[in-house]
Amino acid sequence: MLAYIATLLIFLSSEPTNTMYSRAGYDVTPITEEVKKPLLEVLDAETLRVTQNAGTERPFCGTLLDNKKNGFYACVVCGLPLFSSEHKFTSGTGWPSFFSPFAEGHVATKVDNSHGMDRVEILCARCESHLGHEFPDGPKPTGKRFCLNSVSLHFYEEGDKLPANSTPVATETAYFAGGCFWGIEHYFQKGEGVINVESGYMQGNTENPTYEDICLKETGHAESTKVTFDPTVISYETLLQAFFTMHDPTQVNRQGPDKGTQYRSGIWTTSKQQLQSAKAYVQELSDSGAVTRPIATEIEPAKTFYIAEDIHQDYIENTGRACHVTNPWK
Repeated sequence: MLAYIATLLIFLSSEPTNTMYSRAGYDVTPITEEVKKPLLEVLDAETLRVTQNAGTERPFCGTLLDNKKNGFYACVVCGLPLFSSEHKFTSGTGWPSFFSPFAEGHVATKVDNSHGMDRVEILCARCESHLGHEFPDGPKPTGKRFCLNSVSLHFYEEGDKLPANSTPVATETAYFAGGCFWGIEHYFQKGEGVINVESGYMQGNTENPTYEDICLKETGHAESTKVTFDPTVISYETLLQAFFTMHDPTQVNRQGPDKGTQYRSGIWTTSKQQLQSAKAYVQELSDSGAVTRPIATEIEPAKTFYIAEDIHQDYIENTGRACHVTNPWK
């Protein structure tokens, strides 16, 4: 146990140059061989054979095959959560089977042409350890079967105390409205330290609005973005600077070609500190002479965020369409 804790401390003290996050909020930055080496030194020969040499344990022999407890299955090497008990099913193949990973971006795959057949190998996205194989004969809704080796996994039962490398990073949330949310979402996602950005509707007077509602009815909502970020990597002040670079904060109830109150400029704060920082930044921007007209950006405590329809999420990435929003990270 002491050796395992020591290796975790080495892992956690290593500072990545470009942190990568899953949208579930976990650090999935690929670890270096230097960091990986002490993590491997505490593993037994069978675990090393399977995880580092693409081995396969004998069917019906894995210790996690018949595990029915609630919790999640983490990479035995680096601790990244890989599969959840809610996605586990009995496949009858002799290996623990799941129909979906724990979260997008936690599992990687590659083509495996060994043993005279084409298969899809499953790897941990953070340390590239071998986990098993993916097959197209699983249950709905995915139709996939992720076939795992028990020795590749460490099971954490619901309620267990978790090591830091198996927990999501401590995040903060910020909300911004700057015209069409497609472009604002797109460019916020490019910020180092930004974990996830979602498009939605805020600061209105009705519940569960739709895109049609905010365009055709007087709901009072603004097209807004929910920004989840790692405050140890990117500050709220940096997000403010990026936001005011992206759009023209002097336009009232419009942005570029888009007109209407739903396109107004706004900052919806989640804390007293955010409120103070936003007001101070606007005052600083006004005093600097960088803008020649009054700033129209509304600043007020955040109300309920209603996530927009799926078609509006990652819109620019999915469609390839351009947007009038300026890239603040150049």
